[in-house]
Amino acid sequence: MIIKVLIVLFVGLAGGIAVGAGFVAFLSVLGVIPRLTQLTKTTKFIQAYEWGIVFGAISGGIVSLRDISFGMTPFVLIILGTFAGIFVGMLAAALTEVLNVLPILAKRIGIFDKIVILLMAIVLGKIVGSLFHWIYFVDL
Repeated sequence: MIIKVLIVLFVGLAGGIAVGAGFVAFLSVLGVIPRLTQLTKTTKFIQAYEWGIVFGAISGGIVSLRDISFGMTPFVLIILGTFAGIFVGMLAAALTEVLNVLPILAKRIGIFDKIVILLMAIVLGKIVGSLFHWIYFVDL
């Protein structure tokens, strides 16, 4: 019995280390966080971004492994969801900016001078898609 528990602990720890190392490599090799701070002109808060990601990953891991209920009001959840969506959207925007996806796309379809409109279309599409999902598919 104790051997099974040790094997499960070893496999879980190894999987966690592999996923964590991949996450850190993803953020550091691509330079997503520095690029995010450049885009938002908040380079003086780069350590706050980094610590926020570290604590967010740790707390997210703890919450996903436990059956924790915070019992928040819908108003607080709306605010937290908004901030979480802003963070994920900005992280995705920084990733696409690092990979130079949008300038290449705009150049290929011939709207390089209208790249701001392309960005706003992506942002509004994400907002409308998220609202549609939450209004029709999530039971509160």
